[in-house]
Amino acid sequence: MLYRFRLRSRAGAAGALILWGLLAWLAVDSVLAEDARSSGQSVYVPVYSHILFGDRAARFNLAATLIIRNADPLQTITVRGADYHDSGGRLLKKHLEQPMLLKPLASAEVFVPESDTSGGLGASFIVRWTSEKPAAPPVIECIMIGTRSGQGISFVSQGRVISENPN
Repeated sequence: MLYRFRLRSRAGAAGALILWGLLAWLAVDSVLAEDARSSGQSVYVPVYSHILFGDRAARFNLAATLIIRNADPLQTITVRGADYHDSGGRLLKKHLEQPMLLKPLASAEVFVPESDTSGGLGASFIVRWTSEKPAAPPVIECIMIGTRSGQGISFVSQGRVISENPN
């Protein structure tokens, strides 16, 4: 009988330890999720209008698609700007004439054609977004793709937050 009691005690202790770990994980996850929410940000997104290849640094032009995905399942966000800058930091084009609402889990895109190489190797978008209530930050990426003579290249660059709560 004493042997069975010890086994039950160990099982009970292990169960309590697992339960405690799960509750601690949920508490930390809740705090992290709350900290990850924002009422708005400015996000820098690298763009490559072309890349260089080969010994002679030949140019390979790329089309770019900026994608803004509202990752919050409950909150609408407002995209206030998607400004395209060249390698020197000069504003080339404001892609939004007026703010755009993105409903929960909705997305929007901005396209820069392969023939537009005005941005250069160091082009970028600055995306500004806000939300009335704190929301999960959107996923903002740029997909670059190019094809030539049966060859193709594609890659993605991730946005990086440069400031919180833009106007």
